[in-house]
Amino acid sequence: MTKIEGFGLGLRVEHYAAFEAGVDAGVRPDWLEIIAENYLVPGGPPLAHLERIRADYPLVMHGVSLSVAGPVPLDLGHLRELRRLADRLEPGWVSDHLCWSADAHSQLHDLLPVPLTRVALDHVAGRVAQAQDLLGRPLVLENVSSYVRFAADEMAEWDFIAQLLQRTGAQMLLDVNNVYVSGRNHGFDPVDYLDAIPVGPVRQIHLAGHEDRGDIVIDTHDHPVRDEVWALYLHAVKRFGTVPTMIERDDRIPPLDELLVELAVARRLAASV
Repeated sequence: MTKIEGFGLGLRVEHYAAFEAGVDAGVRPDWLEIIAENYLVPGGPPLAHLERIRADYPLVMHGVSLSVAGPVPLDLGHLRELRRLADRLEPGWVSDHLCWSADAHSQLHDLLPVPLTRVALDHVAGRVAQAQDLLGRPLVLENVSSYVRFAADEMAEWDFIAQLLQRTGAQMLLDVNNVYVSGRNHGFDPVDYLDAIPVGPVRQIHLAGHEDRGDIVIDTHDHPVRDEVWALYLHAVKRFGTVPTMIERDDRIPPLDELLVELAVARRLAASV
C-alpha cells in the first residue's frame, strides 16, 4: 500500500485539467482522495485522467455505497470490484461510511444512521469482518452526520464506534465536520465525542463545510470550512496528532486555488500544535 502523509484534497472532475497541468510545489496537496464508484469501470476517460494524475499524487479510495450497516446482504460483486480497483491503484487505504444506504429494493443514495444498540453492533461487526476479508485489507469507516435518533439507542455514537473498531480491527476516518453537525443537531459536546474516540485507529480526517439554519445544521459539503470546525480540528490535532487530513467539497466546486488556500489553513493549524 502507498504511504500517505500530510494534507490532501478530494479529486473532482472540475480539477482534472489543473492537476494534469501541474500545481505549484509550494501549495500542492500531498495526496488525493478519489470516490471509488467513479472508477469501477474497465476503461474510459475517468480512468485515463486518474492514471495521469496518480503518477504525481498518492491516492486513497473512498466509497459511498457499501452500506456496511445495511439490512440486506453485502453486495459481494461490488466488494470484488473495489478490490480489483485497489489492487490496480495501490491506495493508502479503502474507506466507506458507517451507515446503511440500501434496502432490499433499491440503492437509497443517502447515508443513513445506525441504531446504536448491541444487536446493531453485532450485525455491523460481522459485516465489517466480511468486507475486510474480501478486500484483503482493513476497512476505514467514516462517521456520518445525522439529524434523527432511534428511540431504541442504548449507547452514545462514540461508544458504538470505539467498540466496533476494537472488535473488528477496522480503522476510522474521522469527519470533524460531521461530529460538529451531529453535536449541534443532537445537543452533545463535539469535544466529548473526540475525546472518547481511541487514538490508534484514526487513520484519516475529513474537513468540510455545512449550512447552519439555526435550529438544524445540514452537512452540505458546498461551503468553505467554518470557524467552529477549524477550532474543533485544532482539538483533534492535539488529541490524534498529525493524522492525514483533507478538505472535502462535493457541490459548488470552486477553482482549485480556493481549495488550496483552505488546505494551507489546515497545514498552519496542525503546525501550530
